Amino acid sequence: MKILLSVPNISEGRNLEVVEQVAEVVRQTPGVKLIDYSSDADHNRSVLTYLGEPEAVLAASKAMARKAFELIDMSRHQGSHPRLGAVDVAPFIPVRNVEVAEAVEISRRFGRFVGELGVPVYYYRESATRPERYDLPVIRKGQYEALPEKLKDLAAWQPDEGPAEFNPTAGAMVTGCRFPLIAFNVNLRTTDLAIAKRIAEGVRFKNGGYRHVQAMGVELKEQGMVQVSMNLTNYVETPLPRVLETVRMEAARHGVPVAGTEIIGSIPLGAVEEIIKHYVQAHDFTLNQILETALLE
Repeated sequence: MKILLSVPNISEGRNLEVVEQVAEVVRQTPGVKLIDYSSDADHNRSVLTYLGEPEAVLAASKAMARKAFELIDMSRHQGSHPRLGAVDVAPFIPVRNVEVAEAVEISRRFGRFVGELGVPVYYYRESATRPERYDLPVIRKGQYEALPEKLKDLAAWQPDEGPAEFNPTAGAMVTGCRFPLIAFNVNLRTTDLAIAKRIAEGVRFKNGGYRHVQAMGVELKEQGMVQVSMNLTNYVETPLPRVLETVRMEAARHGVPVAGTEIIGSIPLGAVEEIIKHYVQAHDFTLNQILETALLE
């Protein structure tokens, strides 16, 4: 059986009725299992996680996008997380018996569908049509507010699909095939956003940190804390425990404790293996020792 995973991020995390309506159209798609969805009011963002056969996941993604564009108005959106549109990013991740080329094709069929709805679409990661569009932060630079000016520069910002025109309610969308990443946040018991930003700069790759880490400092006003919000884009080459301990060490230098962490959405078993090896110090541990893995074979 082929299994494809999708983890779209939508720009609504406060009106939970809207989030539930978007989740429901995914839940009602035959052949698709919605395994998780979570919302963050400070980020004003929700992440849905669902899987199934590639064609079923494509159908669910089309329904998800149509509903999100219907209910979310980007001209009124405010939140601490960078975003381009109502459906900000919609990645497709091969899980079982799905080749990268097939996942790329699914992402591009989805992109064409969204483009036909009048929304500018950009492809990233393995689906990217230009090398400079490989990384999401590059495409998202300037966020939704910069789109009107960016779309005037067609040499650099001609969409891969859809009109080269600003859509004030939907914004723009990014989609593509990628390796399974871990959305990992570390909350710090301080209100000093500058500390979170300095730590984020220290661990992210573009500032000399870990090769497969994207990071930023975010204010969590409702919780009275700040956060180092990260995407670990390759947990094999840059394990989660290594990143967490670096953040913890840098926070301690500022006299700030870690209040807790968050894993958004699902994570691969391979990442759990590394966590167990590090924190339990069971260095010879393998995934074959997890009872449930035998049931999956």
